[in-house]
Amino acid sequence: MSDLFPDFSTRRVRTSGTEIHCEIGGRGPPLLLLHGYPQTHAMWHRLAPALAQTYTVVCPDLRGYGDSGKPVSDAAHAPYSKRAMALDMVELMRELGMPRFRLAGHDRGGRVAHRLCVDHPESVERVAVLDISPTRLMYGKTDRAFATAYYHWFFLIQPFDLPEKLIGADPLYYLRKKTGGWGSAANIFDARAFAEYERCFARPETIHATCEDYRAAASIDLEHDDADVAAGRQVACPLLVLWGQNGVVHRYFDPVNDWRTVANDVRGRALPSGHYLAEEVPDQTLRELQAFFAADSVRA
Repeated sequence: MSDLFPDFSTRRVRTSGTEIHCEIGGRGPPLLLLHGYPQTHAMWHRLAPALAQTYTVVCPDLRGYGDSGKPVSDAAHAPYSKRAMALDMVELMRELGMPRFRLAGHDRGGRVAHRLCVDHPESVERVAVLDISPTRLMYGKTDRAFATAYYHWFFLIQPFDLPEKLIGADPLYYLRKKTGGWGSAANIFDARAFAEYERCFARPETIHATCEDYRAAASIDLEHDDADVAAGRQVACPLLVLWGQNGVVHRYFDPVNDWRTVANDVRGRALPSGHYLAEEVPDQTLRELQAFFAADSVRA
């Protein structure tokens, strides 16, 4: 991955639940970048080198994805809950000597970031989430239009092994169709990065683990979210939400106000993009992240 992440080093760190593969580069305050489905840490390649001029940037593969571990799941899908995935990231950063950090997450990575902020508020200075509204709210507002646009939410949560078998019949076809939707054209991707997505997603264990990620989102994750609401727990640190004005989230949701239902300090805006902001409009995304994260630089 050196051509995508020049001057970064590769690490593999054991957490209490699995092993996490990551790329680390730069110097300065720590910044953790979390990818989404069906990608890997490679999605950050157009932003990470620039951010590394100011920050120590850590780009991991979430458990179940890329070259990170894929632990055995259970009937409750707990090993792929956002709580378990967030704990991986907290333990990773502590092992790297960075117990408090800035945080950005795209897609599924944004959902892990949300849980991380609630479960481990002492760890996060500021958080940015890209092209999502909160999971609980999105499920709560589901209608025919949203279910049609985000059919994969309802396909991937079907019991083992229906989605695994169907995706496994031609995983690269599925990957290309999925990444070519959501308001972004397939040609926005760097061929080197997409080759990484293909290499990793084609593995049967990745297909299964990523289905478990979505099954958890429709079950145990909602239980955790309901408990937060009952207890009045919210994201306490400043939160930036960015989303694509050509995407599904823009059409059917109100991201700033949606995040204000679960966070105390929210700001954000749409960018001229589909779902994959970091790869489709990297310059605009970079400017937004740099301005937001720089607000705490004096205290860092």
